[in-house]
Amino acid sequence: MPHKPAIHRPHPRMSKAENRPSAALRGYDATWRKIRLAALREAPLCVECLKAGRTEPATEVDHITPLARGGTHARSNLQPLCKMHHSQKTAREDMGR
Repeated sequence: MPHKPAIHRPHPRMSKAENRPSAALRGYDATWRKIRLAALREAPLCVECLKAGRTEPATEVDHITPLARGGTHARSNLQPLCKMHHSQKTAREDMGR
């Protein structure tokens, strides 16, 4: 009597988030949270929206030079962005990797 052939399934792919180190290991710890809050208090509006003549609240604090590329948490390396502009910038940076 013939046997059924084995079913071979590919290994499930891990999502990008599952491959990443934790936020704390990437430099986003309690110190970062304090810096982030201070930056948003100091500059509560998205800088990209302001350039376009709009006033949108900033919800993200972006590293102009990403930590992974040698950036720091220095105020001069931070900019307040809305979620949309932060997502766009991150996508552009990810494409360049």
